[in-house]
Amino acid sequence: MGLRNRVIAGPAGPLVRVWAAECDSPTDFSSIASVNPGIGFARIGGTTTVHLRGPATKASTLSCPRDAEYFGADFRLGAYLPLFSPARLSNLRDVVLPTLPDGRILLGGQAWEMPTPQNVDVFVDRLGKAGLLILDPLIEDLRYGDAARTMPERTAQSRFARAVGLSRRKLQVIERARHAARLLRAGTPIVDVVFGTGYHDQPHLTRSLRQLIGHTPAEVLRGGVFLDL
Repeated sequence: MGLRNRVIAGPAGPLVRVWAAECDSPTDFSSIASVNPGIGFARIGGTTTVHLRGPATKASTLSCPRDAEYFGADFRLGAYLPLFSPARLSNLRDVVLPTLPDGRILLGGQAWEMPTPQNVDVFVDRLGKAGLLILDPLIEDLRYGDAARTMPERTAQSRFARAVGLSRRKLQVIERARHAARLLRAGTPIVDVVFGTGYHDQPHLTRSLRQLIGHTPAEVLRGGVFLDL
């Protein structure tokens, strides 16, 4: 069976989703480029580790061991922990939070009860109330250039990069590749994906998906590869 994943809850507050995954046999998979930071929990060999994650600007091949369990929450764009900027955590440079012998998590000078997949959203809400997780209200406007008209471009770029960990241009490149992969998974012909998503030609799409998704368009179209989209 290999790696399986599921969404537990959809968008709410600062969260895009709450998710869980299990690996019942050793499995290699492509961790695709993504724009959302988040927090993840890994249960391997009876030990749970807590990871703060940032965006990823390229696909990477990862492995999960037998009987590993994972769950976590992905943050909205603009939601982040000021103690650990998204750029600092980008491209799998996770920060593993310390845990106490009783399983509680140390963060921001406080000990927090280890959440479960069912209440990780409550855990994140408490981080927000404690001021450890913030949401920049201008990021959505900056994303589409609206707020940038009311502030200097350099200031807008700096604010966006600080909260998101990516430039607006890089975010658009990643989101386009992920959208193209979704269309391919749904059975859309490659030529239609090329022109429907704004790629110059099929080689341009192929280069982009190899770098950001870890598979060629033909591989995604055929199915049989794990893609968490």
